[in-house]
Amino acid sequence: MKLNELQPKEGSTKNRIRVGRGIGSGKGKTSGSGQKGQKSRSGVAIGGYEGGQMPLYQRLPKVGFRNTKFATRLSELTLGRLQEAIDSKKLDAKKTIDEETLVKAGVVASKRDGIKLLATGTLSAKVELKLTKASKAATEAVEKAGGKIELIVREVAPVKKRGEKAALEKAKK
Repeated sequence: MKLNELQPKEGSTKNRIRVGRGIGSGKGKTSGSGQKGQKSRSGVAIGGYEGGQMPLYQRLPKVGFRNTKFATRLSELTLGRLQEAIDSKKLDAKKTIDEETLVKAGVVASKRDGIKLLATGTLSAKVELKLTKASKAATEAVEKAGGKIELIVREVAPVKKRGEKAALEKAKK
């Protein structure tokens, strides 16, 4: 077998349809797009449009649960960024480093619902941290360097179910 004798397997390739090459081809003139209108032109993005009528996906009721209302948004802090801040004297490793200290020093942009320590990078300084969360690997890295992490426990009020408030008021009467 020679290089010039190589061919793909029978039926594995197809020629593309050459449109707009004369009436005799069957795909000439309008190139299979019919006549006039939005769909005959390029750049059509209709997907779900029903001519001004309210689309089906909007008419149907919303179903299911989305956690966005209750989700906790945490700012991330890596071990490498923490070590960098200690080396540049933005943070004092001898004192306890809490979330407010990190925000004031500019290590983290904002606290949001808390700060989570992640194990990206290395930490060589002995530090005491007071944070909302920390990954398992980050906790091990801090303890290996001789430091410790204290996790802040936030009390969250329980969410009352629909009708529960009214039931409590009836029970009181």
